[in-house]
Amino acid sequence: MADAPVAPPIATAMPSWRGLATEADRKRLREWRTAWTSALAEARSGGAGAMLAADPALFAFDTALPDPVPPAGAYRCRTIKLGAKGTGGLRFVAYPFFRCRVSVQGGIVSLEKLTGSQRGNGIIYPHDQSRAVFLGTMALGDERGAVRYGRDAARDMAGWVERIGPARWRVALPDPAFESTLDLLDLVPA
Repeated sequence: MADAPVAPPIATAMPSWRGLATEADRKRLREWRTAWTSALAEARSGGAGAMLAADPALFAFDTALPDPVPPAGAYRCRTIKLGAKGTGGLRFVAYPFFRCRVSVQGGIVSLEKLTGSQRGNGIIYPHDQSRAVFLGTMALGDERGAVRYGRDAARDMAGWVERIGPARWRVALPDPAFESTLDLLDLVPA
């Protein structure tokens, strides 16, 4: 059995995410509710209504609990893609669980998806009592690392981090560059 995650200390001198986020990502984060509402409607129209109803903590957008930053440790994580870019895409895709890790170094909290064909890697920044912000980039396929945030808009990732259960978090990524209208990364301790 894995060790219980330990709550990360938040650096008080950590820069604000607003000054680091690209304008495109600040816009995505501002318009998160529009993306989420649209994504849910698309997923329901694509036949995923029962799956959405089966997990309201994950799919409802106003379920955030206090303490949004996941503790350091090993996690199981899965991506759920809601809605589709264009007319030919799937409206709901739930991938199996992969391996993720939350690390804390010098008060900076990082999140890394370790396995899978799309692997996000970035920093979690404090925002308020119920939400934090994830800014990162995506590594694809057999790439060994991700490009630096802000260098490739198609690889940049921005999302809201929320705790949605006693030991469950999600990262909601509105309007990602590829495939979907909203990506949800579901995180539970390994």
